Amino acid sequence: MKYYSFVRSEIAPLLPSNATRILDVGCGVGATTAWVKSKYRGSRTVGLEGNSALLPELTNNVDEPHIVDLNGTLPEVGAADLVLLLDVLEHLVDPERLLTRIISIVAKNATIIISLPNVAHLSVSLPLLIRGRFDYADAGILDRTHLHFFYKGSALELARRVGLEVEKGLIGGLEGPRARWVNRLTLGLIRDRLAKQYIFSARQKQFVTHPMDRWWIGG
Repeated sequence: MKYYSFVRSEIAPLLPSNATRILDVGCGVGATTAWVKSKYRGSRTVGLEGNSALLPELTNNVDEPHIVDLNGTLPEVGAADLVLLLDVLEHLVDPERLLTRIISIVAKNATIIISLPNVAHLSVSLPLLIRGRFDYADAGILDRTHLHFFYKGSALELARRVGLEVEKGLIGGLEGPRARWVNRLTLGLIRDRLAKQYIFSARQKQFVTHPMDRWWIGG
């Protein structure tokens, strides 16, 4: 249950200045949804979650909770102007299909925040190099329920294939003192091996005047 109740406050720098209808896809118990709603006075939230056991707590945190199969047909969610897809796309059979569907039903200028784990992290690449193997886990980058794996390039390519332009990006996993020290010592040359997640905000290309020009370190 702790896994489902994290508040993803690290996305704060990616949040738009205004939002009236917030859609959180794969929202767990809705803890992040409720936190984001507190940033926007008068906003309304919609939560889509696949785990029916979370419904009682989800109902307390989200205005319009839905238990759905994210690989299937989506319910009516209204024209959301802020969409959260935080560590959910990698669990789906066809993440591009869901992302395309979401874009088609939300507001045309909606901000879409996506978080994807980085399979190029040292915790994965080193065991492969040294032992020639990796092991699945109950959570994290090698969560046994992941159906797809992403690195920086493929994460950005997923967004571009559905017509999104990235505006801001955060690298998760570099906020700790050890990771920051290694990053500085190596002059940033192995930053993509230290990144645990890539988190970015994007919108449809026609609404973006300043595409992302650098990644920021989350914290």
